[in-house]
Amino acid sequence: MSGRDLFCPPRRVRRGAALTLVFAGVLVTGAATGSFPETGTPLREAAAGPAPAATRHEAVQKAAAEAMADGKSPMEAAERAVSRSGDRWGAVYSEGEYQEFQDALDGRYTGVGLWARSDRDGRIEVTRVQPGSPAAEAGVRRGDRLRSVDGSKVDGRPVTEVVSLLRGDADDAAAGTTVTLGLERGTRAWTEKLHRASLSTDSVAVSRLPGGVTVIKISAFTKGTGGAVRTAVRQAPADTGIVLDLRGNSGGLVTEAVETSSAFLDGGLVATYDVDGAPCSLHADPGGDTSRPLVTLVDGGTMSAAELLTGALQDRGRAVVIGSRTFGKGSIQMPTKLPDGSVAELTVGHYRTPSGHAVDGRGITPDLEAAPREALPRAQTVLTGLGDPS
Repeated sequence: MSGRDLFCPPRRVRRGAALTLVFAGVLVTGAATGSFPETGTPLREAAAGPAPAATRHEAVQKAAAEAMADGKSPMEAAERAVSRSGDRWGAVYSEGEYQEFQDALDGRYTGVGLWARSDRDGRIEVTRVQPGSPAAEAGVRRGDRLRSVDGSKVDGRPVTEVVSLLRGDADDAAAGTTVTLGLERGTRAWTEKLHRASLSTDSVAVSRLPGGVTVIKISAFTKGTGGAVRTAVRQAPADTGIVLDLRGNSGGLVTEAVETSSAFLDGGLVATYDVDGAPCSLHADPGGDTSRPLVTLVDGGTMSAAELLTGALQDRGRAVVIGSRTFGKGSIQMPTKLPDGSVAELTVGHYRTPSGHAVDGRGITPDLEAAPREALPRAQTVLTGLGDPS
């Protein structure tokens, strides 16, 4: 299991309340630019399911407005209304939390610049230090053991909790606030007092395997991801395969996922979806690299926009998908601003892969099952079998 302090969903996401870097960011943009169709048609849902989306949005807004008029918390009232709605992915965020989410999608975050993982014994190990970050300037290195954060021991704790401590989520910590790390390197144990900073994410990492195979790892679909993938594909050695690693990718901006698909497809359908009952579709741009062998790696942490991309590449016969079944987050949330500046996210629709496969609650089944440590070697074997792309 791995995690990091730089790209972590808002606190309510980690408590299971919904928004998982899905369509929300692109829908916010759509609402501002008019790029999504306007429709008053209610979402068609099963009779046993939640009320139509428009009705649920109205109920949440009404609850928030009434609470404010009574001198009570609009956000708390909205949270109760969302809970009653039966919307599995519905959630309410404070103005600050939602801004944090938008900043993350824009490739910005507040933290110290550490990536970390939990080893078999539950110890937290630093796996990467972002250049120029507070952690890097303090001399923290890859391989260092993180023993405590602000005096709280982290051994045995989930990486997500450690991430939350590093970011200072419980206190809404901003850039400039301090955090004290207990570290260990060999026989040396010491503490470092760091100041959190506003940093930029790097959602695309490119590496080469023996034989020239290019591995493109996408951690999330933030602004600029699609362009970075296109560049990586263009710069990959000729006549070699590509591994697109989407394991642990929780989603992000759908526009970036579609642009990423355009790097491997020559136009055509990427996904269909509905917003309040109105059918829509997403298409790749023409001109992508369709000849180079491609393998996509997925796991249970592959979610949302990452599943949308996986489904498109699989259904279009462009990639062999290897790993384990994906998470199954195929619903669309639309934001509504509440009187106190907080934001309610409610489900308004669902998307399907080009062949019509519904992802929500089902996920995507890989073409070849593989355990985590076996996935990359299996991908190399498959790429060899796919042959020379020329």
